[in-house]
Amino acid sequence: MTKLKLGAIADDKPFKMSIELPAAVHRDLIAYAEVLGRETGQPVGEPVRLIAPMIERFMATDRAFAKARRNRKP
Repeated sequence: MTKLKLGAIADDKPFKMSIELPAAVHRDLIAYAEVLGRETGQPVGEPVRLIAPMIERFMATDRAFAKARRNRKP
C-alpha cells in the first residue's frame, strides 16, 4: 500500500479562485486523485479538490516558511 502525503479530503467552505496549470500538472492531479481514491476508499471527484490540501500540506511542512512566519513582526 502506498503512503501518500494527503489523506481524505476535508469538506470545508471553499474560497474561489482561478488558476492556470501546465497540462502535465493536471494529468498528475488526475492520477493522484485516482490513487488517493483507491487508498482511502472514497472517490475524490474533481482533481481540483486536491490543490488546496496539497498547498496546505506543503506550507505546513516547509520549515523555512514556519520559521519566517514565527519571526515576522506584527
